[in-house]
Amino acid sequence: QVRLVESGGGLVQREDSLRLSCVKSGGTPGIGWFRQAAGKDREFVAYISWSDGSPWYGDSAKGRFTIARDNAKNTVYLQMNRLKPEDTGVYFCAAHGGSGRVTLISSYDSWGQGTQVTVSS
Repeated sequence: QVRLVESGGGLVQREDSLRLSCVKSGGTPGIGWFRQAAGKDREFVAYISWSDGSPWYGDSAKGRFTIARDNAKNTVYLQMNRLKPEDTGVYFCAAHGGSGRVTLISSYDSWGQGTQVTVSS
């Protein structure tokens, strides 16, 4: 089983930036980032293929967030720019299980503990 540890969350103001990190141990075809606001469903943010670095983005991330990986450090980053209050939530990284659409929670079989991101207005 893949083990994942997120870091980098915090309290920022509107239009600020944050970079989240997800360190993995174990193999996986790719890593996804999801977020969950209080009282809402978990939402797909972004995914990156571990083999070739191909990214996919959810609608909320397009144009503001960038996902990248560092193979040597077994780390995936989520660079978040121009943050908005609606970006507030707990951000989770997850290891894709090898089948299923990357936007679906059910396609992932290992999850990190999450890191809180709070954007004030």
